[in-house]
Amino acid sequence: MNRRPILEKFALALMATAIVAVLGAWPGASAQDPRGSGAQPLVVPPLPGQSQTDFLKAADEVLAQMSEILHLPQKGELKKSIRSREEIRQYVIKDFEKEKEKGSRLADELMSKKLGLIPQSLDWDAFLLDLLTEQIAGLYDPKTREFYIADWIEPVDQREVMAHELAHALQDEHYSIDEWADAAKPNDDAEFARHAVLEGSAYAAMMDWMFRDKGMSVRELPDLDKILDPSMMSGGDKSPKFDAAPQFVRDTLLFPYLSGAVFTQVLLRQYNGWQGFNRVFQHPPASTQQIMHPDLYLRDVKPAKVLLPPLPAAASKQWKKLEESVGGEFLLLEWLKEFSGEGRARELASAWRGDEYAVYVEAKPESGKKLPRSLLLWRFAMAADDDAARLFGGISQALQMRYETRTALLRRPNYFEFQTPQGGVFLRCVASECLLVDGADRAVYDELTRAIGWPAAPTQQKKAEGDEVARSRALSTVVVASLSAR
Repeated sequence: MNRRPILEKFALALMATAIVAVLGAWPGASAQDPRGSGAQPLVVPPLPGQSQTDFLKAADEVLAQMSEILHLPQKGELKKSIRSREEIRQYVIKDFEKEKEKGSRLADELMSKKLGLIPQSLDWDAFLLDLLTEQIAGLYDPKTREFYIADWIEPVDQREVMAHELAHALQDEHYSIDEWADAAKPNDDAEFARHAVLEGSAYAAMMDWMFRDKGMSVRELPDLDKILDPSMMSGGDKSPKFDAAPQFVRDTLLFPYLSGAVFTQVLLRQYNGWQGFNRVFQHPPASTQQIMHPDLYLRDVKPAKVLLPPLPAAASKQWKKLEESVGGEFLLLEWLKEFSGEGRARELASAWRGDEYAVYVEAKPESGKKLPRSLLLWRFAMAADDDAARLFGGISQALQMRYETRTALLRRPNYFEFQTPQGGVFLRCVASECLLVDGADRAVYDELTRAIGWPAAPTQQKKAEGDEVARSRALSTVVVASLSAR
């Protein structure tokens, strides 16, 4: 599912919490004020009534420092401005009104609700608009080459926001980050992985900026994967929408920053600093799996290509495709975690080797319904046959917990089907692959499996009429014999 539009506007409102955790865990820096760097204070615009001159001076000073940290020389002028909450809200609304974004958000909403990752009753668009407006502390816009900062951010926090966003500005000058991220399309998982590189490296660079006067860097810190715990992140009084968001949404927002920072730390150590790290722009990660397991990136272990068969001709008249892409290990993990617990979910999802999903919406939805019916096809490739068999168990559990109302259950080894008010659900694993079809009928499912080349799936055994007559006669004989014995 396309996660990047949701994340493009999210900045640093929660990152101070993680910084405090890092500093508090490391004796070498624990005495340092977690919100200060110990360096010569920057001239930061006061609130309210900020001086534009002081703001520009502070931004230019941070930009020069970030250029030195990242080994990326400044190439040109950068626009800088301070924006109000309403201006930022209008910026987000403008993106919301794009037809392409509307279709992408609908696909995200339908799939997330079908998987049980967000509540059916959640007003998705309104929720996202409020959440994103709440979270934005600062932003670098590659399209206009402008950095702006929210006018409600406290002066003590502004320098951190500047360091993060100006890292984006410098990377954009050298590597055209929008084009670099978009080059992964239409693979959402690969695009999300590139987004994690951008946010994670900017987050790590911000930390280097904070430690710059101590001669220390992210490379010398303890392993970030043992320190940065997404479950400990809280928006507090300033970000109540984040705290009230479903876990899947919170994880999706934090993944590029936290997992991206862990990935960045590994590469900084492997490549001996930022100059070596910058080679990632010539050799980008291919999946969120490589972000979550940096050793796979370093060994160039790439995902398998998985193909979905097209819908049968008859069904294609009923359904309109909204999106087809790759979910990746991240999305599989999040779904399993929702119903299986994190330990088992990580064990199952780590054997992911590739997938492809497609989200369809009914071509002629019923009038008066808030959301149209949807159809999900999702095909997985796992590392081995045993891994697919274990995944079958994990997905079966998720489906049973997701659909409490179900009828006509049929369960066989590595095959599970049942009916819901939203349509049939079919799950099957053959060798090292699994196929989930959620929202279709059995005829559509059978045609899809034939197109893949799988053998026919099990069916419900129907009793023949003659069998029923024979069974009835046998019962009658038993009854007569019993009466005669009396």
